[in-house]
Amino acid sequence: MRRIFSLRNSHSLCAAVLAAFWLTACTHGTTQPQPATKAPAATDERPNILLLVGDDMGFGDIEPFGSEIPTPTLNSLAEQGVRFSNFHSSPVCSVTRGMLLTGADNIQVGLGSFDYAVYHGAAGKAGYEGYLTRNAATISEQLQKAGYNTYHVGKWHLGASRDGGWGPHEWGFDRTYGLHSGGNSHWNSDDMVADQSDPVAVAAMKEGKVPPRTQADFFENGKPVERPEGVYSDDLYTDKMIEYIDEGHANGQPFFAYVAFTTAHFPIQAPAELIDPEAEKRYAELGYEGLKKERFARMQKLGTIPETAQFPSKSTLARTWESQVAEDRKEQARIYATFAGMIRSQDRSIQRILDHLEKLGELDNTLIVYMTDNGPEGGDADGALANKAWTDWAHANFSQKLEDIGGPDSSRQIGDGWANASTGALQWWKWFVAEGGVRVPMIMVAPRQGEGQPEAGKMSAQALSVKDIPATILDFAGVAPVDGEFEGRKVVKPSGVSLRPVLNGQAERVRGGDDWFAFELFGNKFVIDGDYKAIRVREGMYNDSQWHLYDIVQDPGEMVPLEAEQPERLRRMIGYYDDWAKRNNVIPVEEDWDPFTVAH
Repeated sequence: MRRIFSLRNSHSLCAAVLAAFWLTACTHGTTQPQPATKAPAATDERPNILLLVGDDMGFGDIEPFGSEIPTPTLNSLAEQGVRFSNFHSSPVCSVTRGMLLTGADNIQVGLGSFDYAVYHGAAGKAGYEGYLTRNAATISEQLQKAGYNTYHVGKWHLGASRDGGWGPHEWGFDRTYGLHSGGNSHWNSDDMVADQSDPVAVAAMKEGKVPPRTQADFFENGKPVERPEGVYSDDLYTDKMIEYIDEGHANGQPFFAYVAFTTAHFPIQAPAELIDPEAEKRYAELGYEGLKKERFARMQKLGTIPETAQFPSKSTLARTWESQVAEDRKEQARIYATFAGMIRSQDRSIQRILDHLEKLGELDNTLIVYMTDNGPEGGDADGALANKAWTDWAHANFSQKLEDIGGPDSSRQIGDGWANASTGALQWWKWFVAEGGVRVPMIMVAPRQGEGQPEAGKMSAQALSVKDIPATILDFAGVAPVDGEFEGRKVVKPSGVSLRPVLNGQAERVRGGDDWFAFELFGNKFVIDGDYKAIRVREGMYNDSQWHLYDIVQDPGEMVPLEAEQPERLRRMIGYYDDWAKRNNVIPVEEDWDPFTVAH
């Protein structure tokens, strides 16, 4: 049965800079990886895999999950596939990406720490390298060995060159283009923060001056290349992916295409035609709290959250719209309208890829996965989480004029007010392990729509982990997950669960019983078992350092603690976490440690 994706006119269309400014480059001894031996080219009917990842976007930032931002392409995918409304990433970019490509826990593959904020007690310890380690096997390596053409474009952020680790060309990708770091300008090669290792920046800092703009390095197949000026990031990466797919199409092999968009990561920049003046007016009218309430109501109507869900109370950290003076409100509305333009651009680029696959006759036989890497970034030049070093640098190097917002001479962030609003039914945002930081939208469309598929537009509220994506991809590709060894090296065994039975209409749930999963970062931790989540957040990250229990299906905003009613359940789940932490040698973190002020 042929899949029909709505074609729309273009007019209807992971970064953590708070502590990143004083980033110090590190080196380490490495063992040169050996590429997988690729199977001979052969025409076969195995499905293609299209993995699409948005950057720093909230649970409510796309239309099929409750946003007012028009995303017609993602709507079409949601109407034909399955929306997973209880899907969990990590709270930061690289940590999610490590689990996404391996199916293993972050600490098992070197991502127990975030490269922009390493806890001093964990530095140098196994599991805390801050880059993807060679005791993992990526799905790109496994698919490459199985005969797939493998492509990557966009953000990598799992290590390479001077920061330690290896680039995507050394992890099983035939063709790759993009940046190895966490982000940069969407219009040129400007860094999102000053590169402290740049000689000019080093000289300026020695003199006590604010560093100038520095340039991010771009690579194609591991070799440095010049990034074209004036081409928007989504267009740049989409063009490259289409080029790679075309190059490999003739050999008859299926492909694995990993499109790691850098939208909507700061700096907040977008094509002018996608910054809607009417949306800008609407955001000015709604403000932070109004937008959050509107999205909450839309989520209830869509079924993204239960009708009985409680609206999240006022954040203890997010700014209020009332606190903003008239000029600030005007600027804030423009910033968020630009952020919305970034999401519209991403949606438009996804449609371009789908259109091209349909033209090639490959769309019907493609597994499509869309997700984002973590919740929205809450940083800004002002507010509780403001970083003076970044603020000074941005003010010294970029225009602060309202009319320049969105262009290459502007560097802005959405801030804690909009971050809190964008998650709708959830609380908190990126960096935090509350649902607003780790629950993100995810859509899957199985290949060959109509053959053993669930009804179109199905919504699943079962609790899932990003680790389940690799298991699902390999299942559809007919590749058995690694079990301790790959290409002569010892590797960890992945712990994700395939979602194929849900996509094929054979099961409602794939996790249950003993299929709990645990997570830790910055000393904050959670464990999810069925519909329940036990969570502990330290005082150093604005909480009480106590374990709490929530039913995150009925109470996604984590408003109704259940530990007093269900102490035995909480005790059991804490035991799960403690066993997991002991097995993985998780380093305890001081209660008052604040990662936002760390100088790495």
